Amino acid sequence: MIAELGLAALWLAAALAALQLYAGAMAQRDAGGGLAALVRPAAIVQGLSCAFAFAMLLWLFAITDLSVKLVATNSHSAKPLLYKLTGAWGNHEGSMLLWVAVMALSGALIALVERRLSERTMLATLAAQAFVGLGFYAFLIFSSNPFERLAQPAAEGMGLNPLLQDIGLALHPPTLYFGYVGLSVAFSFAVGALLTRQVTPEFARVMRPWVLGAWVFLTLGITAGSYWAYYELGWGGWWFWDPVENASLMPWLAATALLHSASVLAARDALRAWTIMLGVVAFSMSMLGTFLVRSGILTSVHAFAVDPQRGTFILVLLALYIGGALALFALRAGAIAEGERFSATSREGALVFNNVMLSAILGIVLLGTLYPLLTEAFDVRVSVGPPYFNPAGAFFAVPMLLVMAVGPLLRWRRDSLARIQRPIVLAGVVVLAAALAALAIGGMSVLALLGLALSAGLAVASLLPLRGRKLHRIPLAVWGMVVAHFGLAVALFGMASETAFSQERLAAVTVGETVQVGPWQVTLSEVLPNAGPNWTAIEGHLSASYSGGDPVELDPQSRSFWAPVQQTNESALATRWNGQLYAVVGSEAQAEGQESRWQLRLWWKPFVTFIWYGGALVALGGALALVGRVRADLKRRIVRKRADERRAEGAM
Repeated sequence: MIAELGLAALWLAAALAALQLYAGAMAQRDAGGGLAALVRPAAIVQGLSCAFAFAMLLWLFAITDLSVKLVATNSHSAKPLLYKLTGAWGNHEGSMLLWVAVMALSGALIALVERRLSERTMLATLAAQAFVGLGFYAFLIFSSNPFERLAQPAAEGMGLNPLLQDIGLALHPPTLYFGYVGLSVAFSFAVGALLTRQVTPEFARVMRPWVLGAWVFLTLGITAGSYWAYYELGWGGWWFWDPVENASLMPWLAATALLHSASVLAARDALRAWTIMLGVVAFSMSMLGTFLVRSGILTSVHAFAVDPQRGTFILVLLALYIGGALALFALRAGAIAEGERFSATSREGALVFNNVMLSAILGIVLLGTLYPLLTEAFDVRVSVGPPYFNPAGAFFAVPMLLVMAVGPLLRWRRDSLARIQRPIVLAGVVVLAAALAALAIGGMSVLALLGLALSAGLAVASLLPLRGRKLHRIPLAVWGMVVAHFGLAVALFGMASETAFSQERLAAVTVGETVQVGPWQVTLSEVLPNAGPNWTAIEGHLSASYSGGDPVELDPQSRSFWAPVQQTNESALATRWNGQLYAVVGSEAQAEGQESRWQLRLWWKPFVTFIWYGGALVALGGALALVGRVRADLKRRIVRKRADERRAEGAM
């Protein structure tokens, strides 16, 4: 009955999306007609219905209802409750239902609170949101039904991929989906503005919080996903340029460009067409990522589906949404003037330059992601990895970082570099000093050296907008920018340090033997069996000492799961302020007449944690800016309302 309730709610939500689309489209002909009054209520009830459907799916996983196909193939009665619940979205159908539920709730929130845009543009936006949602409802109901029953209930479930049975899974996919869905909202706003030809600063101010929110969640999702892969997969790396990793990076790059472009439109009424185009591109990248992960053309721990028919369905949706939006843009681009002009040496000019650099990096990642897939269609296997992505990306990232250091110091509309000569010289001296220090250390690649030097310069430059100002009077949005830019510098420092200074040691050791890696001495104390709710393990007990200091205990495991059958490595980490010791224990080897030896893999990774500290700071900066923008908008509304009330009283 629970499954049937969930499916009925899903059908109801789909029907309401159809009503919302029809009423919104008809309202464009007659904004005062009766149908217009249905759009907002339909969006609200649709959101509640879809959320109810997802709640039913969570319930099915919580009680392990093995008569439901999705539960039987992705859960097990022996799993801890946390992983039963997270398993609801650790698969293709459940993750798509989560996606569409978040999107429907977003539409409901817009319908409930957003009153700044003209009613005609708002109705067009909600109609566009319903159009996007309707495609996903059709995909779920006809191709990926999460509530499908089995003819006979299974005796026991098949479990969830052991690599996904981790707290990281509880955070990583939902945060990414919030990001993707935020971009779908930006896409709907862009389509709505195109339909009504009302691309105004007010439109940008309405869209900007959604882009900011999406960007924050994408940042958190990518950061959490990177750290999850680092400690869970046992290979010691934090980024592999895997196509599925790139699938989340590409929307982030587009959203970053869109965020800055929307700020220019909101503040200076410029870049109208460019902002609309980025709104379309950002959502296109989200859809492309969905297609890559769910089409079956990729093999990855993140890739959920291996059914080409589902991939074809998503490809059709991608063509429909993006092709339609681009066609609409082509038809209406002439009616959208570019707005106010500005000098190349201005804050707008710096933002445009960085937008172009971000777009170029996006193109590089897109090409490197799709090229192996295209060649594989002709039976030619090509691997594209760091030797391509790192230098090609750095070619555009280096000038982008240099301009990013200067841009916030420039004035709007028109400025002169001579006015900010002193801070530029200060940042330049810091970059030069850091580069010389890195050269003195030696033994690192050019990219690592550049990364260390630029991170130092950017860290200093990011704080310069605070110079000479009363800190308590600085708007939250400015604090957000400063924190985000500083966070990027911190993350860049972590990436460069990890590349430049990491040390690895692979050894086969006996119990009691000591291995040196970097400043750490690691002794294998003992190896014991261990067991969890749905696994058994060989657990190594290590005693690690940093430069002869007090030892810390590490317990890496090699786990064996039985549902499904799979072996994983659980790394153990020792974290200090200046880096992490990373330990993995492997299999046993014993030659005849000799003592058993255990494979031990150790890494010393200086400042690697700065990568994720930096990511968290970038997200925090976005959150501060979001709060600041929302608070400013609320104040503006209150002031406007009071002014209207005073005018009304005067008229009386």
